[in-house]
Amino acid sequence: MNKLLLLALLLSSAVHAQQKPVWLLPEVNAPRVQRVLFDSKTARQQVSCYVFTPESYDTEKERRFPVLYWLHGSGGSTPAAAAQIAQRYGEAMQTGKIPPMILVFPNGLPMGMWCDWKDGSVKLETMIIEELIPHLDRSFRTQAKREGRLIEGFSMGGYGAARLGFKFPQLFAAVSLLSAGPLQLDFTEAPRAGPKGRDRVLGTVYGGDMAYFQAHSPWRIAEQNADKLRSGLHIRQIIGDRDETLRFNRDFHQHLDTLKIPHTYRQLPGIPHNPNLLLNTLGDDNWSFYQQALGALSKLRSD
Repeated sequence: MNKLLLLALLLSSAVHAQQKPVWLLPEVNAPRVQRVLFDSKTARQQVSCYVFTPESYDTEKERRFPVLYWLHGSGGSTPAAAAQIAQRYGEAMQTGKIPPMILVFPNGLPMGMWCDWKDGSVKLETMIIEELIPHLDRSFRTQAKREGRLIEGFSMGGYGAARLGFKFPQLFAAVSLLSAGPLQLDFTEAPRAGPKGRDRVLGTVYGGDMAYFQAHSPWRIAEQNADKLRSGLHIRQIIGDRDETLRFNRDFHQHLDTLKIPHTYRQLPGIPHNPNLLLNTLGDDNWSFYQQALGALSKLRSD
């Protein structure tokens, strides 16, 4: 009996260890992309992210650069994914399609949902807003002002970009939602995660409390901050018409229209839930969003 009890305790400890948040991302080996570590009081340990700097960062020593925070989807951040996005955007900078900018790829954990968990064990929102952004503004030559920050994400990252961008519009000039989800107010369905995945996320992140999920949803935040979101914030929402989350994206688009929050909505034909296909289909049209969002700031060389 004691042996069985000991085995049960060991198994329980192993499961708990597997569920412990992994804040340190693997090293990355990609041109102009580095892993950055910082001490987080919120996580009570070192936390990492990936940072891309444009070539002009090295040649124009006094210049300050706008920053695009790019939030990953479910499954977590990987060196390969960060390198792929960095290459795509870096080439656009080299050819003058977008202004040179710093790209930041925060660690949002595999299913962290870019928010503070109800049980207090993970505080992603607090870490990003109160620790990561100030640390990067101190460590890199950033345009450390609202006009110099953009936030974008795919899937779960689009959900995070919406909720952080809408909740803190004083920090960001633009918010980009790429195949974002979950955007619905009631988390009764999860077309991609399925019932078990939905239950796991709802229980782990939101404590099984639908009211807590709703309070942290972009749907509700948009209602609360509608006045602030109606001016000065560039918002776009892109979704493929073969994406499982299409219905909820349409509903969210209509919700923003009802709230009279200006935004661009595009529905791409034949595109499933895939970031590369989505960006490939947008083509050069993708870059006009950043040009408009940054505006005259792209011409500045230093504060």
